[in-house]
Amino acid sequence: MYSPPKKQRAKFRAFFSRLQSKLNEFSMPEYTMFSVLAVITGALVGLAAVLFHESINLFEYIFFNYGKKVFFFLGGAAVILIPAIGMIIQSIMIYFAPKTAKKRSVGEVIKAVATRGGYIPFSTTVFHFFAPVISMGSGGTVGPEGPAAQLGGGVASKLGQMIGLSDSRRRMFTAAGAGAAISAVFNTPLGGVFFALEIILLNDFQSATFSALILASVTASAISRIFLGNQPAFQFDIPEVGHYEHYYLFAIMGLLAGIVSIMYINYSESVSQLFNKKLLKIMPRWALMSLIGIIVGICGYFYSDIFGIGYPAINKILASNITWQVAAVLLVMKFILVPLILHSGGFGGVFAPSLFIGAAFGYLFSIVVNTFWGLNIDPTTFVLVSMGAVLGGINSIPISAILIIFEMTKDYSFILPLMLAVVISTTVVQLVIKGSIHIKHLEQEGYRISSGREVNILNSILVSDVMTPDVTLIPAQTPLPKLIAQLLDSPHSVFYTINSENKLAGTITENELRPIITEYDSLREMVVASDIARSEVIKVTDEDTLDHVFKLFGNSQLDQFPVVSVSDSNKILGTIRRQNAITAYNRASLKYNITDGLASELRSIEKTSLSKVAEGYSIIEKKAPQSFVGKTLVELKLRNTYGLEVLMIKNKNTFLNEVEEEIIIPDAHYKIKPDDTLILFGADEKIILIDNWN
Repeated sequence: MYSPPKKQRAKFRAFFSRLQSKLNEFSMPEYTMFSVLAVITGALVGLAAVLFHESINLFEYIFFNYGKKVFFFLGGAAVILIPAIGMIIQSIMIYFAPKTAKKRSVGEVIKAVATRGGYIPFSTTVFHFFAPVISMGSGGTVGPEGPAAQLGGGVASKLGQMIGLSDSRRRMFTAAGAGAAISAVFNTPLGGVFFALEIILLNDFQSATFSALILASVTASAISRIFLGNQPAFQFDIPEVGHYEHYYLFAIMGLLAGIVSIMYINYSESVSQLFNKKLLKIMPRWALMSLIGIIVGICGYFYSDIFGIGYPAINKILASNITWQVAAVLLVMKFILVPLILHSGGFGGVFAPSLFIGAAFGYLFSIVVNTFWGLNIDPTTFVLVSMGAVLGGINSIPISAILIIFEMTKDYSFILPLMLAVVISTTVVQLVIKGSIHIKHLEQEGYRISSGREVNILNSILVSDVMTPDVTLIPAQTPLPKLIAQLLDSPHSVFYTINSENKLAGTITENELRPIITEYDSLREMVVASDIARSEVIKVTDEDTLDHVFKLFGNSQLDQFPVVSVSDSNKILGTIRRQNAITAYNRASLKYNITDGLASELRSIEKTSLSKVAEGYSIIEKKAPQSFVGKTLVELKLRNTYGLEVLMIKNKNTFLNEVEEEIIIPDAHYKIKPDDTLILFGADEKIILIDNWN
């Protein structure tokens, strides 16, 4: 008999609750329980990764063997249609589940960990298991690592939901699951650990998190080796690194690899803009995806190595069983096709393409060096080092790139040139791009996750919530005696001068007045306020966020700024002081810390009931009134108007007859959607008034 999803979830929670109670009877230390959960997470993710790997092989067999039989009349040209068929299937999946389709790859895991307490709906995980399998199985020239990370994070998130982990713990295990999946797919346990640290957790290192990452990654890698074997992905003879005097060549290659990475990232962004802002507005997605699929098929018809993940082609390059002309063509094809596939709607990752581009580039570089420098350095060394340099450059993961190449090759002989090239490549990219390709995609969606949770908190607080209306304004022609008298009578240490048109003209602080006071007798009749004031006035608007304000504080020696109206820059509303801003941040940080602990409970709060958090203060859910829809939190000003804080917002999305529910921490510019439910915090006397909202 079929049980509705809610009943199934309730049964799972009840089972794990009983299991936890049994384990607690043994008085198991918390760290031991933590370690057990990490191992269980790694085992489940490892099995999921093995299934993912084998599914890609299965679908590749189905598409290319049965596809050739179906289109037998085309002969060898049948392969041209196979990628297009795969793209059409993916476009159909996007059509029926557009919201779920958008939650793709590594970026979705970063968002889940940074803003949703590690919550990933399981239907999203299922969708993004099959879509990439179809993409790569039908010849899509993309990689498995992004989908694998999402699969691992989704499995770990689901486990955390069933067990009832707090948001902070689930966040940790979701990241561990993503890293474990990388470990299993690439057979690189250390690479998986640092992938999670560098990309998913954005280098937010904590000892407890590190333990979970290691245990989960090692377990997942062990499971992978049991089922898939322990052979390195790349086969080659041990390379001759050459003399230390030739290391400058690896430095040059690192620099060039960084430039290649920048070109790829910029090209990828340009393709995204072209498709989303132009082509998809004049043609249906299925038509665009079909066209891209045919282009991939044509390329694969002439150069079959372009199909799929590309590891066999990399092994050919490592063995020098390929001409430089073919390597150049494959490099250009991979460079061009991957963004076309991904931004038209195809599913996959950029790790494997990064390795492919790096291998082809390193091979071409070795030919140039050996030919024009008259050297005889083993091309294999350049290929391996270039793979790491491009991988690290495109994805901004220097440590992970070094470890992944090392673990995938199981050879230590070229580690020094590898480290040199990767560091140079990544540095070049960071100097120009300032962020990874994953973060760039998130920024295009309006997220600022790269700045961390602290900035998300700062972005949720407006200047209007913190400013004080009292401000001392002095006419620019005020004589010195009157100016000093006002200073002595005022509690403020900063004054603002205004001109004859009542516009801000300058700033006067105690630092400007001190030297004047020592010569007061000689200057009293000569000096007016405008003579002392600094003409440069740093202003903020009432709708700026504390993130912006703290940047201004950091770049100046001032402790307060005047606040002007966003609609009229000449209208002075008050001042914002450094200490008030710090106090507001600390209060908000405490609020979010409390929220982390309550987040699991918030999922079950009934709309009509209160959840007490302190004497006189409660949390309640309220469906967003129709009058709120389409407005930002800045425009609603709930804190000022109603005395309530928006802690979180619940979104709902239906897929596969299951209602997905996710909780997000919005920033000040979040727009309310029709199905949003607000999770509000405030004094009880304020909360009881929300029934009057309309």
